Amino acid sequence: MIAEKPDADVELASKQAAARLIAQPTVGQMEREVSQKIQALYKKVLGHQLGRVTCQLFDARIVIILEDSISQPVRLLLEESQTELAQQIRSDLNNAMQPHIQDLLADVLGVDVLDMISDATLSAGRTGITGVLARLPAVRNPETIPEARKST
Repeated sequence: MIAEKPDADVELASKQAAARLIAQPTVGQMEREVSQKIQALYKKVLGHQLGRVTCQLFDARIVIILEDSISQPVRLLLEESQTELAQQIRSDLNNAMQPHIQDLLADVLGVDVLDMISDATLSAGRTGITGVLARLPAVRNPETIPEARKST
């Protein structure tokens, strides 16, 4: 009887560890959630529907590409040859969105975002965002993250 208790404890600990692992999202699930939440954030805050949002984790970094990220008012300014004003407004919007995106990333990824770099190309209508993370996010399949494979 005494010998059965340690085996039961080991089995329980093993089940708990397996449950924690299963509860962690995959890299793909995490990237999709970031993409979907960024689309929702832009719609809510700016009233702008983004095109495709692509997200990729690279070790302790995340890269996000926003397609069709230039809002209608900025496009109108570009059409009216007010490029400087369009660039300034786009830059101001970018700066205003950055804290929201940083908070969203920290929430979804479960890690602090140490730094973010973001820029938009008005002619192509794309915005690129790179986030530097405090560490690799906890995922079920870290071996699928480029660069993380080299360090594990």
